[in-house]
Amino acid sequence: MKKVAHIVSIILLFTQFSCSQETKKTPPKEVDITKYWTQGLAEINVYKLSQNRYQENHDGQLISVFVREDFLHQKQVKNERYTNQNTTTILKNIQLRKFTTGVYDYSMFTSTFTPLDRKQFPKTLKVSSSSQEWCGNLYVQFNYRNNAYDTELRSYFEGEGDQNVTINDGVLEDELFNVLRMDPNAVPQGDFKMIPSANYIQLRHAKLVSVAAKGALQNYEEKEFSGTNLKEYIVEMPSLKRTLRIVFENAAPYKIVGWLDSYPSAFDQKIRTTTITLQQQKMLDYWSKNSLKDAKLRKELGIR
Repeated sequence: MKKVAHIVSIILLFTQFSCSQETKKTPPKEVDITKYWTQGLAEINVYKLSQNRYQENHDGQLISVFVREDFLHQKQVKNERYTNQNTTTILKNIQLRKFTTGVYDYSMFTSTFTPLDRKQFPKTLKVSSSSQEWCGNLYVQFNYRNNAYDTELRSYFEGEGDQNVTINDGVLEDELFNVLRMDPNAVPQGDFKMIPSANYIQLRHAKLVSVAAKGALQNYEEKEFSGTNLKEYIVEMPSLKRTLRIVFENAAPYKIVGWLDSYPSAFDQKIRTTTITLQQQKMLDYWSKNSLKDAKLRKELGIR
């Protein structure tokens, strides 16, 4: 009996030791988002694209680049000379979208400039976007001045021509990606006014106006995208019959693993969904990788 009791006491002691060791484990810390964007590198994301256009979905690729820069908030250009004191730090997002429709190509390039100091600058200061395809070119730019967006559109198409419009209220759709990367809880929830993305305006030849929208954050329960602890931000735009769903990892730096954009296709008005799915991600000082030998990085990232 003494031997059995001794064995039991050893087992209990081992169990207590194991449990005490387990409780001392600490969960991994979240990435310090301020340090993440101050590494002197850009985050390169390569996405597979299935683009809703005309009456079908077309294969393509979307490159998304996030990088921290200094920005002159009055002139609304990059601070290059550092002689002007009217400067703030921004998170810049570049999205380059390429796809083909039959024999011809589309290339769409958008730059979004969102201040990291959301208290002093609660709005994105600037978005510029161009679209090129075989029929012609379009250009859209939003500049935030005097509590409104001064908006210009330049288009090859007769129905649009050259326009200059002031949009007095609304959140830029293009800024949602930057805001999600900073703090997902800062995106608008509930009812609000949204200015559709430059690419949507270009593809749909839409009016330069804000529309009623409703935003919601929720856990992501479906299987189109993969990642860790996923959440999604859903925006409904009833007047456009459009739903945008951005799926991201719910821990800093809030990696965006993909998004879905559903709206009526041209000509047949059937609702189809553009799907963007993350394939590769890399932190890179791309501006110094401009020689012939650096072309190997394109292969590593799968850039077409």
